[in-house]
Amino acid sequence: MDRVSDANSLVELLGDWTTAGGPLYRKLAGAVARGIEAGDLPAGERLPSERDLARLLTVSRATVVAAYDELRGRGLVDSVRGSGTRVSARPRGAGARAVAVQPRAARMISLAMAIEPAAPELAEAYRDLADGELADLMADVGYHPRGYPPLRAAVATHYTEMGLPTDRDQVLITTGAQQVLGLVAQLYLRPGRVVVVESPSWPACLDVFRAAGARVVGVPLDEEGVRADRLAAAFAEERPALAYLMPTFHNPTGRLMSMARRRRVAELAARFNVPVLEDNAYSGVQALAPPPPVGAFARGNAEVLTVGSMAKSVWGGLRIGWVRGPVAITERLARYKIRADLGSSVLDQALAARLLPRLDEITAARATVLRARLNHLRALLTAQLPTWRWQSPDGGSALWVTLPDTNAQIFAQVAARHGVEVVPGSTTDPSGHHDNYLRLPFTFPTDTLTELVRRLATAWADLQRHGPVTETSPVV
Repeated sequence: MDRVSDANSLVELLGDWTTAGGPLYRKLAGAVARGIEAGDLPAGERLPSERDLARLLTVSRATVVAAYDELRGRGLVDSVRGSGTRVSARPRGAGARAVAVQPRAARMISLAMAIEPAAPELAEAYRDLADGELADLMADVGYHPRGYPPLRAAVATHYTEMGLPTDRDQVLITTGAQQVLGLVAQLYLRPGRVVVVESPSWPACLDVFRAAGARVVGVPLDEEGVRADRLAAAFAEERPALAYLMPTFHNPTGRLMSMARRRRVAELAARFNVPVLEDNAYSGVQALAPPPPVGAFARGNAEVLTVGSMAKSVWGGLRIGWVRGPVAITERLARYKIRADLGSSVLDQALAARLLPRLDEITAARATVLRARLNHLRALLTAQLPTWRWQSPDGGSALWVTLPDTNAQIFAQVAARHGVEVVPGSTTDPSGHHDNYLRLPFTFPTDTLTELVRRLATAWADLQRHGPVTETSPVV
């Protein structure tokens, strides 16, 4: 029997494949290619079906389809109808490139991430740091496991100005907001415990909680954010160990939780003694000004942890985040942080300390650019995909689009053939209530948005005319 025709075996072989750079499908193709080149996947080995591998990796089938197409294009695998996909027995030389039956776009446009180049203020901060405190900084021990003190102080000031009085001792600096999720999961979660999240939510967050063995329970949203009545019911019935919410420009819907709803969430947290992790790392267009964080309304025994980051507002490569909470909780999280990496990069933290006082200015400048791109995207969709529906977001960097009477996973398979990697709604909500949704970032330059919508419209017309792609891979 082939060792990896069972998808579980290949998943173990791939390891932590998502940490590489580039679009999701290319990360997956690269991980499989490394296994082939290392000899872990010998010639003739049959790979798992696209559907099985997508299910276990918690990605869309379109991502696996595109990854297998990439591997075929590099001559590393062959596909034959009825026999699946196998590692190629041909030489790995430059001439061993397969030709697919259907031509693919020269460059895949991936909707898996809403990313942008660095804000220009980052270069200024680098220069200022080099001309100013760099010598003193490099003379320092460089070991600050709870975070570089000036940055912790800057975060405390930042939250105090937002209406959430904060002391430096309440702040822990992390390697991005994603690390906060991992640390909090270690503190609160055990196999079988429940996490309440908004439905839909962002797949990367759900992955962290599932990896901890937790059961995820979704609560729907309305125009003001997470529904308070359903949240109260979930707290009462499930007795969760944690609630994870995105009050400020929820991802993927772009909703902004109202001040009244934030106050209500804090009340429910105190009444049911449920810790709340509020992730306010998103910014984007910001059509509405955010109210104070949920933590500003915490009273009594309410345990609210507030998360922020530089990644969305300044640059994804500046992996600096933070969490603000009760001192006893941040101290416990700091112990997990020390075990993880002994502390985040001090040079990056020094840059963040310089940039944080300018965060509103940076966000406003970026929002102006994104607003123009959003308007461009909406005009394109209205003209070329008039049956698609969406609501303009309160903030953030993506449209949450409804497809008429169509499962987005099915459309994703067709879109991949036309050069677009789509994130279907099923990855954000396993209940099935958002299967006909997809997330459409507008962070791309206008010329890329124009090409993106052209490809999506072509794929949509293809689906309407010919139906979904077949279950088997094409003959090569």
